[in-house]
Amino acid sequence: MGRHAQILRFGDFELDCENRQLRQHGAPVELGSRYFDALALLVARRGELVTKDSFMDEVWQGIPVTDEALTQCIRTLRRALGDNAAKPRFIQTVPKHGYRFIGALPRQASGAPRALASRIAAACTLSGLAAGAAAGLFYGIVAGIGGGGQVLILSAMIGVLGLLAGAGLGAGMAATLVWRQHVDWWIVVGTALGGLAIGALGNLLGREGVGLLSGVSDLYVTGPFEGAFLGSAAGLAAWAALAGQARRIVLATALCAGAAAGLIIFLSGGILLAGSLHALELGVSGMQLDVDRIGSLLGEQGLTRTARGITSVIEAQIFVLASAWGLLVAGGISEELDAPRGFEPR
Repeated sequence: MGRHAQILRFGDFELDCENRQLRQHGAPVELGSRYFDALALLVARRGELVTKDSFMDEVWQGIPVTDEALTQCIRTLRRALGDNAAKPRFIQTVPKHGYRFIGALPRQASGAPRALASRIAAACTLSGLAAGAAAGLFYGIVAGIGGGGQVLILSAMIGVLGLLAGAGLGAGMAATLVWRQHVDWWIVVGTALGGLAIGALGNLLGREGVGLLSGVSDLYVTGPFEGAFLGSAAGLAAWAALAGQARRIVLATALCAGAAAGLIIFLSGGILLAGSLHALELGVSGMQLDVDRIGSLLGEQGLTRTARGITSVIEAQIFVLASAWGLLVAGGISEELDAPRGFEPR
């Protein structure tokens, strides 16, 4: 049985072949030695017909046993797995021939590889940089802050903020993968926590930096609240991307999750980039910003509440979309990871 992967996961179960243990939700499930070998054989050959002769050769190793012994073995396995012969979730009977394992079996990663986690973190970081630089360039041109040099400076500054945001989300995502050893809904929690942490750090640095330069200490800019919601949205998109879902599904998930995050942030009184720039314009004298032009571009008289809502949704969508796109173009990541529960591979 040594040719089987060390840990095989299906449903709520883990089959640890190295330690010869079946676990459900982390708790051991008692199985006899022969029955464990039979289950390992079935799971390792998922989707294939395992004939009675194969069981006799690989499980009983040529020891003469009756068909009733095999039947009793399968019956015991089904009972341990909570399976039903009439409506099987895991073990299907192929009349007069043998049995087939039909449970969803994620592709195995060799121990949630740290190298992959690093690639994921790097992809998110670079995506954040690209999204931030593009947003800064666009707002710099629209807000008309002066010459081309100042536009590029604003683009670079916001690009750095985007890089930090992407790094925070990527770090949370990567840490979750290393901890969980596979992709599941915890990726959303980990990415949200990464967003929360980097949002708090960015808020602190932004307020202290502006306060140091201008003396204004009560300025409100994007912080941990906004970071947590952006992280949750990016985590949902990452869940789909790392599952190997079709590109259109990943991008649609990113757009919808980003829109929801942006709307929640706006309705809860939070602000993103346009709102932060507006706060800077109002709070710091001498700022060469005319953020009201952003609202005018949307058909509003200045950066009205409606304009702030629209920009929040669009900004969140762009950031989450960039994060998802980075994971898609990183190449081969989903093929080296376990598929998450709830997002089956296409």
